Amino acid sequence: MLVPRTGTIEGKVEQLRELESKTDPALLADFQYRLEVSWIHHDGALEGVVYDPRELQAAIDNQGLTSDRALQATYDEIRNFKLAIALIREMGEKKRRKITLDAIKKIYLTLAPEEAEVKGPIKYRKEMPLHRVYFHEISSPDKIGYKMRQLVDWISSDETKRMVHPIRMAAKAHSSLLHIFPFPKHSGRVARLMMNFMLMRDGYPPAIVHSTERQRYYEALKTSDDAVAAVVRDALTNSVDSALRYFKKIHGIPDKTPE
Repeated sequence: MLVPRTGTIEGKVEQLRELESKTDPALLADFQYRLEVSWIHHDGALEGVVYDPRELQAAIDNQGLTSDRALQATYDEIRNFKLAIALIREMGEKKRRKITLDAIKKIYLTLAPEEAEVKGPIKYRKEMPLHRVYFHEISSPDKIGYKMRQLVDWISSDETKRMVHPIRMAAKAHSSLLHIFPFPKHSGRVARLMMNFMLMRDGYPPAIVHSTERQRYYEALKTSDDAVAAVVRDALTNSVDSALRYFKKIHGIPDKTPE
């Protein structure tokens, strides 16, 4: 739960929510659209995928199909990510919604709907990938199930909720999931979406790690939870400051936020 104090990120979020409540719904929808385009672009870049702006907009706006298989696959990937954002927004609106293995798997299935067509429970990663975007240490396949249960138990424990700040909890949960690397694909995206679900559930906007922070982000994952938490807090602060500038401009309020 947010505890607003002037000058803190919680205080800024309270100010942002107040401005949003006074904003015309059409302008608010336009902001959310722009935010999601940016979110999909930057998250793709973290995965080493740079979406062409025209392809990104066409996919998000559902502008038909294409006979180009590679392009259609790109469109599907973008649309699935947009659906995953909608999913965690819906989940985040339920303040008491818990992180469970089923919730994490639901995020994964939204990104990889073809997996839902396979009979039986979702299967975790069975191999140690030799070529991957991420180069930090990841769990061996035989330990994934146990570590996933351990992670969910840590997130859900009363001690964690009492002792760990929500931003740090979300950052650590994301880092832990990435070190487990449970799925054969999309583990990075699942981890960041889970993190943002946790942030939104606790009243914060999503923390979108900018593509220019890609190297710092990767290095943080190899370094420590503290380093990852710093990247996430900076991303969240930048998101809040950017949104405040946008809404202050709409409402004709002088912006004193440092660039």
